[in-house]
Amino acid sequence: MLKQPSQEYRGFRAGGIRLREEMLPQLGKLAAGRSRLMFHALHAFDKAQAVMLVEEGLLRREHGRAILEALRRMEKDGVEETRTKSGGGLHSGEQYLIRALGEEIGGRLHLGRSSGDLSSVGINTLQREKVLRILEGVNKLRRVLLGLARQHTDTILPGYSFGQHAQPMTFAHLLLSWAANLARDFERLHGVYGRVNTSPAGAAIMVGSDFPLNRERTAELLGFDSIHENMADAILELNADDSLDVPMNVALLYHTLAKWADDLILWSTSEFAFVDIPDRFCNTSSIMMQKKNVIGPAEVKGASAEAIGCVVTAYHALKGPTGLPITERYYALEALWRVSDNCARDLDWFCELLPALGIRTEHMREQTWRHWATATDLAGALVRERDLPWRTAHQIVGILVRLCEDKGVGPDGVTPALLDEAAVAYHGKPAGLDAAQIKQTLDPGRFIATRTMRGGPAPAESLRQAAFFEDGLRADEATVAGINARLAAAARTLEAAIDSIMGG
Repeated sequence: MLKQPSQEYRGFRAGGIRLREEMLPQLGKLAAGRSRLMFHALHAFDKAQAVMLVEEGLLRREHGRAILEALRRMEKDGVEETRTKSGGGLHSGEQYLIRALGEEIGGRLHLGRSSGDLSSVGINTLQREKVLRILEGVNKLRRVLLGLARQHTDTILPGYSFGQHAQPMTFAHLLLSWAANLARDFERLHGVYGRVNTSPAGAAIMVGSDFPLNRERTAELLGFDSIHENMADAILELNADDSLDVPMNVALLYHTLAKWADDLILWSTSEFAFVDIPDRFCNTSSIMMQKKNVIGPAEVKGASAEAIGCVVTAYHALKGPTGLPITERYYALEALWRVSDNCARDLDWFCELLPALGIRTEHMREQTWRHWATATDLAGALVRERDLPWRTAHQIVGILVRLCEDKGVGPDGVTPALLDEAAVAYHGKPAGLDAAQIKQTLDPGRFIATRTMRGGPAPAESLRQAAFFEDGLRADEATVAGINARLAAAARTLEAAIDSIMGG
């Protein structure tokens, strides 16, 4: 007799049924190991499947009660530990139940299911958990940025373009641009969450079953917002765009984080010296004892490289003729789990690092003044005071900067005579501004104060932007709270349904 003794049940793939020999142990361990991260999701699916089958009359209540009692016993012993010990990977629940209850009862759970929807439920559950954790981290960092922006509306620093001093800005203005970027990241990732929080349960391997499974009920019990309308679309072997959607959007967020990490590393150098990085984010050299190496931001840059590598891995692992990329998908997913965890980690430490930065306010302001970043407003004064065309004023100040460089004079050395020399060289007429007008127009504080248009860096406008972005943040925090509430309610609904069956 080929039927395995229940206590020794090794799964439906044992040699002697369809296959003549056992799978190589090394291959079996690979498959089982990949399922370990999904065990909690598979366990919830097993419970929801049992409840649904009982409610639909596809599983006798006494059998369902026995299965659910056994699954709750597994929880007391530890789901991951028990399933690992039972073996079977995706099918560890069934393997455990058959050993505990016999095939006559435990063998009824898998009715209408396949490895396809089992794995897809596990993958979608993990993807939504990872994305939700990142959404929470994004919102936490946005709140930190808005708080810091309100503190630094008068902290002036140079803005850069092509690596050169461009125009003055404030630290608040820069932080608010970061917050705006994260708001878009939230929007993108929230869209991803909605797409992965769709239930494949009941799709089996592509066409479902002729048993009347209640897919909507299973989705409700598992906290999915909807079901896949097309069963072929539900299964990762056939349609894997959601497992490309997640890494692509995480990589886009990581691109932002890596850019900020570059800023912090650059600003902490002796040449810039804009900020001091707390020592807990640094280490030192084994030979150059004077070194203070910035490690935290450097880790982000490395992790961002892995994030884009995950996109490439997923793209190649999941492409190919419909139904052929199967095992390859796990290589993409294993990278995604790691990248997602890294992203949540790095969002957390940004929240710790940014408020702890030592901001060298006076040095940044001095650098803003020294390298002609306010030259635009000197040209503006020529437009206002002398009614010159903008291009004429622009060219005169350009000549002035060149003349000053030739003479070794900085912005603080500009005199009316120098400006007149530049104006005469350009169009034969003196500029006609006095020393007070020149000094005022080159002052970085006045430069910032006059940028009052919507989106500008003036202190009052920065505070308005902070309030605007906070309104959006509060809405997004409420969105995340709503997601968590719905997931918690689904978990309670599942346990209440189990209680009803067991109590009955």
